[in-house]
Amino acid sequence: MLIPISVFGFVVFTALGIYWTMFRQPTEASQRLNQLRRQDFDLTLNDVEPFAKKLVERVAQPVNRILPPSPAEAKNLQKKLMFAGYRSPNAPLIYRAIQILSLVGVPALTAVVLILIKRPLGGALAPLAVAGFVGYIVPRYTLDYLTNSRQLRLRWGMADALDLLVVSVEAGLGVNSAMVRVAEELKEVHPDISEEFEMVNLEIRVGRNREEALRNLAERSGVDDLRGLCAMLIQADRFGSSIARAIRAYSDSLRVKRRQRAEQAAQKAAIKLLMPLALFLFPTLFIALLGPAVLQLMDTFKR
Repeated sequence: MLIPISVFGFVVFTALGIYWTMFRQPTEASQRLNQLRRQDFDLTLNDVEPFAKKLVERVAQPVNRILPPSPAEAKNLQKKLMFAGYRSPNAPLIYRAIQILSLVGVPALTAVVLILIKRPLGGALAPLAVAGFVGYIVPRYTLDYLTNSRQLRLRWGMADALDLLVVSVEAGLGVNSAMVRVAEELKEVHPDISEEFEMVNLEIRVGRNREEALRNLAERSGVDDLRGLCAMLIQADRFGSSIARAIRAYSDSLRVKRRQRAEQAAQKAAIKLLMPLALFLFPTLFIALLGPAVLQLMDTFKR
C-alpha cells in the first residue's frame, strides 16, 4: 500500500506545484521588476529601431533608382500600404526594395545551395524557377495578409467603438471629444481603431474640418463599415440631425450585418469541409470498412 500512496502523493504534489508556479498571483515586487524589465527592453528597441530604419532606407533608395516604379503603380502601392497601416512617405520605397531583393535574393540563395550540393545544371532549372516564383509572390502575399488582418481587426473593434461613441455623445460630449474618449478607452483592446480615431482628432486640431478628416479616415482604412460611419456622420452634421440617434441606428444595422456575415460563414463551412473530407477522411473510412471484405474476396478467388 505504501508504493501506490507514495506515487499518488508525488503526482498530486507535483501537479499542485506546477499549477502554483504557473498561475499564482504575482506580488508587487515581481510586478515592479517585470515593469522595469519591459521598460529596459522598450528602450533597447527604441535605440535599435532608428538605426535599422535608416539602414533600410539607404538600401531602398539606390534600388528604386535602378528600377523605378511607374506613377500608377506607386500610387496603388501607397494605397495598399496605407490600408496595412504603413503611412510613412518612404514605405513604398522600402516595400519596392524588399520586392526586388526578394526576387533576386531567393533564387541566388537557391543557386548557392544547389552549387553546394553539386546539383547538375539540367536539374537546377526547376528549383530556380520555383525560387523565383516564391521570391515574387511572398512580398505581395505578406502585404495582402497584413492588410486583411488589419481590416478585420478594425471590423471587430467597430461594435465597441460605436457603443462607446453613443454613450459619450448621449452623455453630452461633442463628436470630436467623444472620438478622443473612444480612442483613449480602446487603446489597449482595439489599438488599430483607436489609432484611426486619434488621427482624425489630430487632423481636426491642425485646422482641417470634420468632414475632410472623416473622409480621410474612410480612405485610410478601406473598411466598408468605417466608410459607412463616416458618411453617416457627415450627413448628420450637414442636415443637423441627432448624431446620437444616427449612431445608434447605424450600430443596430452593423450588428445585423455582423450576424448575417456569421450566418454566411456558417453556411460556407459545409462547402469548405467537403474537399478535405473527400481527400482525407472518406478514403480512410473506405479502407477501414471495405478493406477486410476486399481481402476476403481476394482469398476466395485465389482458392
